[in-house]
Amino acid sequence: MRVQAEFWADVMARHLQVPKDRPLDEMTTELIGMIGDTDPRVRDETAYPILATWIDSGVYDDLLLGFGDGLSHGLVSGIGEDGTDSVFRRTFTALLLGECVSRDNAAHLLPGEVVVRWGDRAAAWFIRERDLRGYVDGKGWAHAGAHGADLLGELARSRHFGNLELTVLLDVVGDRLLQPTQHRLVHGEDDRLAYAVMAAFHRNLLGIDVIEPWVARIANALIRPRTETGGWPTPTAFNVLSFLRALHVQIAVGVKGRNTSTDRALFAATPEVRTDVLLTLLDHLRKGSPWLF
Repeated sequence: MRVQAEFWADVMARHLQVPKDRPLDEMTTELIGMIGDTDPRVRDETAYPILATWIDSGVYDDLLLGFGDGLSHGLVSGIGEDGTDSVFRRTFTALLLGECVSRDNAAHLLPGEVVVRWGDRAAAWFIRERDLRGYVDGKGWAHAGAHGADLLGELARSRHFGNLELTVLLDVVGDRLLQPTQHRLVHGEDDRLAYAVMAAFHRNLLGIDVIEPWVARIANALIRPRTETGGWPTPTAFNVLSFLRALHVQIAVGVKGRNTSTDRALFAATPEVRTDVLLTLLDHLRKGSPWLF
């Protein structure tokens, strides 16, 4: 293990350049094994940045289809568990799959059916994920809510996602928020989910006829039950309210993309539905806190 650690430390010291003295497939297998490690120095600070950099720089361009397909199997590793270490493999798989989609968005490498397939797998994982812990003491970030949001945001940017796929993406966000949970999303997941939705809005393919009932379905969780057993707000209502407020701020103030040509073009102007979405969100936020507004 010491030899392995020294090897990857040397890669980091050499600005993440691909070593020439080991086969790429061997190194890749080792790195993918490391993304499930409970040590954040191995997972967050070594394996993830190396793989993300190699994906972004085109190292896997000729292998991207098989790489992403193989990687996506990590999304179901231990699915359904809550509070176990299996969450790290799932959530960092999601981040890396997002990097693969991002690379295709930039370089146009993949056929549409591949990206849609990855989207289906991402949606199935995100809705079924039960472990929504943010920071885990001694083990670092699990952050399924945030990492899933980042993956959805990359899919929302994809040229392969049209009106239908973007509508499904919104439904995935809604289904995720409405899933019963005991986890309150308090580590920025609300902002990152809202930002993924903003990427979809900026595509200007979704009309208010789709968005308004989607918001209404989510906001229905803010209606207080007649008999409260867990206090108010419940974790689900808390998460929904945080998300709607985050989305309201982002649609009102505006967001920017990354410093890439595709993101600069995508986020250059406000979404065409901005005004209608603002009014819809304000209406539901008032209803959610009638004693305040």
